[in-house]
Amino acid sequence: MFKRARIAAQSATRRSKFASRFLTAALVAGCFLSGLAGAAEAKDPLLAYGARIIGDDARTRIVIDFDREPRFSVHYIANPERIVVDLPATAFGFPAKDLAARGLFKDIRYGKMDEESARIVLTTARPVKLALAKVQADEAGRGHRLVLDAEMIDKQAFAELVKTQSWSDRAWNDQAGAAQTTSAIPAPEKTAPGDFVIAVDAGHGGIDTGAIGVDTKTEEKQVTLAFAKALTDRLNKEPGIKAFLTRNDDEFLSLSQRVLIARQNHAGLFISLHADTLKQKDIRGATVYTISDKASDKLAADLAERENLSDQIAGKETVAEPPEVADILLDLTRRETQAFSISLAESVLNSFKDQVSTINNPHRHAGFRVLQAPDVPSILLELGFLSNAEDEKLLLDETWRGRIADLLTEAVKRYRTGVVANGG
Repeated sequence: MFKRARIAAQSATRRSKFASRFLTAALVAGCFLSGLAGAAEAKDPLLAYGARIIGDDARTRIVIDFDREPRFSVHYIANPERIVVDLPATAFGFPAKDLAARGLFKDIRYGKMDEESARIVLTTARPVKLALAKVQADEAGRGHRLVLDAEMIDKQAFAELVKTQSWSDRAWNDQAGAAQTTSAIPAPEKTAPGDFVIAVDAGHGGIDTGAIGVDTKTEEKQVTLAFAKALTDRLNKEPGIKAFLTRNDDEFLSLSQRVLIARQNHAGLFISLHADTLKQKDIRGATVYTISDKASDKLAADLAERENLSDQIAGKETVAEPPEVADILLDLTRRETQAFSISLAESVLNSFKDQVSTINNPHRHAGFRVLQAPDVPSILLELGFLSNAEDEKLLLDETWRGRIADLLTEAVKRYRTGVVANGG
């Protein structure tokens, strides 16, 4: 097993140096092309305390009540058609049912993007535009309300809106000058030469809630963050291992940002944690996924397709990589790191054997974008399914999290020992 990994590593060294500058440039561009809403007061966020939606499939109005005047900007995104409303840091305090999609909108999401910004993403049932987008004072003196009136337009008109808008010049209430912000890149603490660095990635976050628990309605983003923190703490108790979180709070990270964070911190492993849902509620247990350009089965293909929609859910623009860079990424992923990723997956499943429930054929593979780091062995660990009542109980159990963190730590140690012994 490790002989195969060693051969891959030897061929990787020469080509990785050649590709590195192109890969980093492409990933940076993809992560930070569209600046998030800025100029906010993170310590004193807005409060959105009420919401309502009325209308039909020709015209729909959304009204959101705020404790004070909100600054906002509006943009349009195609494929699929969406309207993005960016706000300063905002706490959304109204019931989700008050802003359930209807009329011209088939999906409405809202939430935190980072410490200084929030976002509302309106996925439309057909091409639309905002005929009205304004803030007005509440007549009773209880703050301000944001009013959005959407009306149906044709595809050509929507395409023109997308084409003529500017993402680089953010406007707050039609006044230019809002600063763009990005989050600081997380990093492990006090690494020493020879330390084995591990990026622990809590799936979803912020506006991207992920799956929802069948009984408790717990959001996947909360489950993955709690487990990521437990695993990171456990790994950092081991001499020579330094683990860090790609996100340490309820913040949205694009898929390419997660990859970039791992690469910029010279991670030797990337472990992305998830707890999805399935239509078949009787299916339960853990699954380990590695990357491949062809899915191992329909379950893996469907899961990868859903996970790869994370950026779309948050209203991120799709940025196409230059063809030659995409080819390099695919080649390096397949030829240089896949063997190491498979070795890690096998080590994890060996630790889980007779200790943790797994699904049938627990090592699967598909084209997960979050596993595309060209020089970092990566796995996506499906801890269990929030659609299964038994799995959901375990996923919310602190004792169970600690037990799984112990088993994963042993798997990582065994993997590291094998790679070092074979010259990795």
